[in-house]
Amino acid sequence: MKNDSGHDMTNHSGHGGARPGGLSVSESGYTLELDSTILSAGVQTVTFRVTGPDGQPVTEFTPEHEKKLHLIAVRRDTTGFQHVHPVMDESGTWSIKLTLEPGDWRIFADIHPTGHHEAMTLGIDASVAGQYDPQPLPKDTRTAHAGEYTVTLGGELVPGEASDLTLTVSRNGRPVTDLQPYLGAYGHLVALRVGDLGYLHVHPEGEPGDGTTEPGPEITFMAAAPSGGTYRLYLDFQHDDVVRTAEFTVRTTASAADSDTASQAAPEHTSHHHGDHAHH
Repeated sequence: MKNDSGHDMTNHSGHGGARPGGLSVSESGYTLELDSTILSAGVQTVTFRVTGPDGQPVTEFTPEHEKKLHLIAVRRDTTGFQHVHPVMDESGTWSIKLTLEPGDWRIFADIHPTGHHEAMTLGIDASVAGQYDPQPLPKDTRTAHAGEYTVTLGGELVPGEASDLTLTVSRNGRPVTDLQPYLGAYGHLVALRVGDLGYLHVHPEGEPGDGTTEPGPEITFMAAAPSGGTYRLYLDFQHDDVVRTAEFTVRTTASAADSDTASQAAPEHTSHHHGDHAHH
């Protein structure tokens, strides 16, 4: 399945295809290793590395969406979402500060090891010590607020099929028409499947400066849900030099035919193709 620019939307894990990423700590010989999977609450420096098939830390990565590695941290009740960009030292150890509340967390590393044929998303569990106060899942909503900003969601997340999601940004009731580029686009969307936090990492249609993509108020993404169920969507967008996050809860259902299509569209080993837009 392809979009208008020929971007295959069905074969890649966690990057807009029908098969979710981030469910495994290891893939194709690459493994995500935290220095400690037991962490303290508060602002903490988390250190980790990605080891390759030879067991050694990987130090060469192909940038995607302008960054060599994207780290996503979220508590298993889907709160506390953070999308950050760690720094790697010469030995291949990455470090980043995260703000952590007590509870069970999932940490994702979105990477493309240089020389490997595709990008991948690895995931690992971590426990944050302290009294855990799990939060109920927010209700299904098409409107989210981030300070003075309101974001509305249009379109449907369809199981096993690529479809458009359009997010419209306004500020104090007025459309925002001067969004700033963030990671090579006017917005960045992460979707997580509630229950196992299966990870979909999608990117908007078009790119800043391509002559056709407007800097708001609408940001359109193409995404495919791996199955029916409930998803949490996190939109990062930049305005007035500040990156903000709008969160949504979306429910979708799958017929038997949809499920069959999704499974057929998710081969275990396929090449990874990015679209024509800029990447991290």
